[in-house]
Amino acid sequence: MTAAALAAILSLAGCATTGDAPVDVSGAEVASRTLDNGDLIEEYRVAGQLRMVRITPVRGPAYYLYDRDGDGALDRDDADKLPQTYWKLFSW
Repeated sequence: MTAAALAAILSLAGCATTGDAPVDVSGAEVASRTLDNGDLIEEYRVAGQLRMVRITPVRGPAYYLYDRDGDGALDRDDADKLPQTYWKLFSW
């Protein structure tokens, strides 16, 4: 494998694993609650508006739901589908 191809692959991997939220949650108020099954729900609100939800299940990785366009509703691909779900794949 050439050095250029290796550099391209590593740069793409770095882009996919930055871990930055697609919404600005700096200065957000965080409300946490634990469901009956042990899952932890963290709601991030900026100026009283829900911007991000982090769900940490008892088993498995945490995942995120976002309101990227700021309309007050979690983003959906289609009205009949559930909100888009995001997992953080790598962290270091």
